[in-house]
Amino acid sequence: MSRFLFPKWSNALLPLVAVVGATMPIYVLYFVAFGFSPKTLEVGYQPVQPVPFSHALHAGELGMDCRYCHNTVERADHAAIPATQTCMNCHTMIKPESPKLEPVQASYQDGLPIEWTKVHHVADYAYFSHQAHVNRGVGCVSCHGRIDQMEVVYQAEPLSMGWCLDCHRNPQPNLRPVSEITNMSWGLALGLEGEDLIKAQALYADQRAEVENLYHINPSENCSTCHR
Repeated sequence: MSRFLFPKWSNALLPLVAVVGATMPIYVLYFVAFGFSPKTLEVGYQPVQPVPFSHALHAGELGMDCRYCHNTVERADHAAIPATQTCMNCHTMIKPESPKLEPVQASYQDGLPIEWTKVHHVADYAYFSHQAHVNRGVGCVSCHGRIDQMEVVYQAEPLSMGWCLDCHRNPQPNLRPVSEITNMSWGLALGLEGEDLIKAQALYADQRAEVENLYHINPSENCSTCHR
């Protein structure tokens, strides 16, 4: 009976085993600290929807206000997914025969809602109110990114607890006049340079400060604010 547990040729694998053993903790730490972090887990999530709706066309090129479709954001915690009737307000007349609209036409005929896939998820144990934010000058772009440039909507921000707390601790950079909450480009001073850019940035900063003072914005960092 051989007194060796492994065959002699396995000795050639020892350098590889040593390298893997030395580097494995680095990979483990990377995936635990970064790969599974809530700051990266959902960013970029981009599900395929039952209807190829382009926000770049509707909100961007056509300039439709977000609130036409998501009409509860100013008076409810949740942003409503538009009913099929909302779509048909336009598409009864505009491209009604388009193959892309077949699921919309079917929904309109049988009365069954379109099964849209939710993109932006907040954990079930966390409370978030749209009306509390948009009515105090937090624009759509702060949480949803440049929706007006997305052919297919994806999650642009982590929506993690740490990310929310960053804003609660310093809300002013995300504030704007309430009249501009759906204006995705507000505050960017597009096309300006030199002194014009500096003046515009100063104006935006002043307007943010005015909103903060107007509504006495001082977001709570208490756990019970979001975990009720």
